[in-house]
Amino acid sequence: MEFIGFILIGLIAGWLAGVLVRGGGFGVIGDIVVGVIGALLGGFLFRTLGLFPGGGLLSSLFVATVGAVVLIFIVRLIKRA
Repeated sequence: MEFIGFILIGLIAGWLAGVLVRGGGFGVIGDIVVGVIGALLGGFLFRTLGLFPGGGLLSSLFVATVGAVVLIFIVRLIKRA
């Protein structure tokens, strides 16, 4: 059940990141991938900076969305080069 929740948060975070960054999403599978990798990246960034937004659905969604936005920026920088 936890895996399904992780995938759902990844889907929502990937979609939110696509909306926030402009340029649309990456499709359902792409949004899930961006969201899940973004969640891992966001968790790493927040731990590295010593920030702990707390537990729960909204904080997990926030961390995953921030990570997904950072991931989209990195991907777009690599595409330009």
